[in-house]
Amino acid sequence: MSPPVQAYRPYLNRHEIPNGPRDQRPTAIDVVRDLGLEGKLGNQVILITGCSAGLGVQTARAIYLTGAKIYITVRNEQKGQKAIEAITKDAPEGQAVEVVYMDLGDLNSVCAAAKDFVRRSTTLNILINNAGVMNAPKGKTVSGFETHMGANHFGHFLFFQLLKPLLLSSSTHTQTSRVVTLSSYGHTLSPIRFDDMAFEKSEYDPWVAYGQSKTANIYMANSIDRLYGSQGLHAISVHPGVIFDTELMRHTNDDTLASLGGKDVFGKLEKSPEQGAATTVWAALTPHFDEKGGVYCADVGESVAAGENAPVGGAEYVTHAYDQQAEDRLWDLSCRAVGV
Repeated sequence: MSPPVQAYRPYLNRHEIPNGPRDQRPTAIDVVRDLGLEGKLGNQVILITGCSAGLGVQTARAIYLTGAKIYITVRNEQKGQKAIEAITKDAPEGQAVEVVYMDLGDLNSVCAAAKDFVRRSTTLNILINNAGVMNAPKGKTVSGFETHMGANHFGHFLFFQLLKPLLLSSSTHTQTSRVVTLSSYGHTLSPIRFDDMAFEKSEYDPWVAYGQSKTANIYMANSIDRLYGSQGLHAISVHPGVIFDTELMRHTNDDTLASLGGKDVFGKLEKSPEQGAATTVWAALTPHFDEKGGVYCADVGESVAAGENAPVGGAEYVTHAYDQQAEDRLWDLSCRAVGV
């Protein structure tokens, strides 16, 4: 895919002078209300991965106000029930939120989750790949992949492939289907390490491992849109922003942040989880992507290329975010890796 010629950035003025969490930057609920979608999507089915806490909950909470039928994936039953309470608290009269249990690091679990969902729903309009890990110690998933690539990319890749027929069949002339995949500013830390993806030939660096998985998230969205856009299935990748108040930070402390320049290097870019979910919700619901996708978004709009003074953690993308040759190579590799 190629970056947009002219980036569409409807909330640019509210992001020009960030002032930390809960400043003037929009929340996910603000986006739903600005789009005029409260109670308007009762016929839509939306599936969101990784909804036990943090961004997943805030994403589902905002989308729940639209009246859509929501399914969430979690690994822990107790956390799943707590998440439902948080998601539905603003609109208790909405459709019941249903839980699908899935461990993205275990491809057998991913297959079981997809089968479970398909048994329960004949429609899937929007898939939001929200779950992820960051800065984890060196290790492998149950299915034998490097931890970040396994959970952040390969698990979601297989989940998409198994749900692709439903996404395609749910697309109509008036309502195309959509996939939104959470990437990150972290993509700037590394392209795909095709020659040493699992750090078997070099010293392990958790930030680089995380970075290549976030690049993979962009490539997956770009490839989906290129391959299936003509069939009414579009895909977008998003950077939610710098958010410290989330379980994604469980492997990250002041010492690990020091390698990026320390917490202070992010200045006042930090967002609340409610603000962090805004770009995801916008990408999932805006009519701007009804007929096109394959772009990387941040700050509730399409991202622009990074200049010399682009801030750490900022909304910009770097050159390798759009590389069709690398996208195709990763797609083929991923199909072989997960057996599709």
